[in-house]
Amino acid sequence: MTTVETPPETGYWVIVPAAGSGKRMGADKPKQYLPLAGKPLIAHTLDNILGWPGVAGVVVAIAADDHEFATLAAAQDPKVHTVTGGAERADSVLAALQYLSARTAPDTTVLVHDAARPLVSKGDITKLLSAGPIALLAQPASDTVKRTQADQGSPRVSQTLPRAQIWLAQTPQKAPLERLRGALQAGLAQHPEAITDEASALELAGDEPELVAACRSNFKVTHPADLMLAEALLQHRQTLDQIQSGIEQ
Repeated sequence: MTTVETPPETGYWVIVPAAGSGKRMGADKPKQYLPLAGKPLIAHTLDNILGWPGVAGVVVAIAADDHEFATLAAAQDPKVHTVTGGAERADSVLAALQYLSARTAPDTTVLVHDAARPLVSKGDITKLLSAGPIALLAQPASDTVKRTQADQGSPRVSQTLPRAQIWLAQTPQKAPLERLRGALQAGLAQHPEAITDEASALELAGDEPELVAACRSNFKVTHPADLMLAEALLQHRQTLDQIQSGIEQ
């Protein structure tokens, strides 16, 4: 019996919150504009997104005083739109959802992706698009996970958590437009401190997002060392692409 694969979804939108300052990077500019392999970090992320199968458009939430985004080559792509983001990630995502709600159907699939994750693979995107309507990429924990007490002084272990039950959330995170918008609005009004990503808002609204295992390369650039690792992986991918191109020719 032949197994027929379900084709990935098409006509979805991607939201990229990019209004933050990236304080943990300790740089003199927002981390999304730090140089990576010859161009800003966010430029790699957008180039990646625009190559995903079936993407209808991208909404990037930028800071009100951001004058750098417009200089990017990807900013000139007709699929790329911008909105003014907010003080927190959830505010930026909500602003983008409000923008989309006036332009597309309420059941349109939306993927929210970090500007600082330039290395997500197309294979993982295809798996996410083929998953249930509410889902996210995530990485099963491979290290032993320890819980600490919220005490002063040096942290000490209070509990070892069962590793098999621990997943590390990544992006994109996927949901129908109006379902995500309603969950974020309610979550921000009632429990703003609990909203750390889109899945957390959907969980508060009663949903159980599906976890889709992703490659380790889909890490978030957060610290200076992450930039070096991302550049090495980008160069490796470019080398593989060149080899594959030569074979096909």
